[in-house]
Amino acid sequence: MSPVLTRPAPLLLCLASLLAACGQGAPQQAAPPPPAVTVAKPTKQTVTDYDEYVGRFIAVDSVEVRARVSGYLDKVQFTDGQLVKQGDPLFTIDRRPFEATLAQARANLAQARANLAFASSDLARAAQLVRDRTITEQTFDQRTQAKSVAEASVAAQEAAVRQAELDLQFTELKAPVTGRIGDRRVSQGNLVTGGTGGTTTLLATIVSIDPIRFEFTFDESSFLRYERLGIDMKDPSGRPSGLEIAIKLIDEQDFAHKGRMDFIDNVIDRTSGTIRGRAVLPNPNSVFTPGMFGRVRVPGSQPYETLLVPDVAIGSEQVRKYVMVVDAENTAKQKYVTLGQLVGKNLRVIKEGISADDRVVINGLARIRPNIKVTPQEQGAEPPPTTPAPQAKS
Repeated sequence: MSPVLTRPAPLLLCLASLLAACGQGAPQQAAPPPPAVTVAKPTKQTVTDYDEYVGRFIAVDSVEVRARVSGYLDKVQFTDGQLVKQGDPLFTIDRRPFEATLAQARANLAQARANLAFASSDLARAAQLVRDRTITEQTFDQRTQAKSVAEASVAAQEAAVRQAELDLQFTELKAPVTGRIGDRRVSQGNLVTGGTGGTTTLLATIVSIDPIRFEFTFDESSFLRYERLGIDMKDPSGRPSGLEIAIKLIDEQDFAHKGRMDFIDNVIDRTSGTIRGRAVLPNPNSVFTPGMFGRVRVPGSQPYETLLVPDVAIGSEQVRKYVMVVDAENTAKQKYVTLGQLVGKNLRVIKEGISADDRVVINGLARIRPNIKVTPQEQGAEPPPTTPAPQAKS
């Protein structure tokens, strides 16, 4: 062989030895441990489904204060916006013209009664005279008629007196209901037009405060559910008019105000496909004001037992919801679920998809994916001892 051809062999051997030495010095990287997650079994609890609607408070009684007689406004006996009780004086119309009219009516009544007394005595005398043939039958009939006219005149004047007394009473306007009165619409000294026509003067408005009503509308399908719920509750009317409801105001977090439904309308609106419902609730502190908005929560089912998990355990996959559970081999599995309402502040009703024995991942959901091994830790248990990670050599 030629010496030139045999020279590369020692060089190749040196390179191979050098590469082997470098490979022996590099440490192999260990596989990462399974991610740690917190698991818990679903909670069993009896719950009731609820529906929420927006509505408005309305007064049980709302009255426009108008005068029944015309005259000049003499007194205003309330402060704008104050609470008034039924029967409290509000306005006084000048009474003097009506007192004069009443006095005249009483005088006319006295005159009519005097005429009746004279006609009665004249008729009594005529009865004896007609028996003695002193006067004719025609004269007797005339005196009988005169007494009847006098009796009718007395009845008319008595009615006039009663009307004058009523008109005098109507000069004192009192609160017809208990509630809060608005501001006066007419100042003292102005002419007030009374009566029953459409041109009467509006003096003020009063709305009742306690109790108060809450009106809202709901769709036809909800109406059917409530109808059946009323039948299930053995409501004699077949309507859920006794259902307990809860209301919260726009600045509140919880449905803290309790009341009961007392009315459901008898017609579904053809335009919107909704029907009007109404609840009544106490308002002793005058917190609620007619016209105020609020949200009402209405029971939509009978109480039933179901499973609940923390709301943070729910994952989303487009439109579907799922939870991650850990099986007996500590493998994460994905289960699609049907969600219900939120109970309390952090528990979610699961209507379908899991069982009571499933170990649901409630913490660490972002660190895992389906079909991988995990290190489960039961909620409330002591954390397992951890091995400190090796420090990198400098």
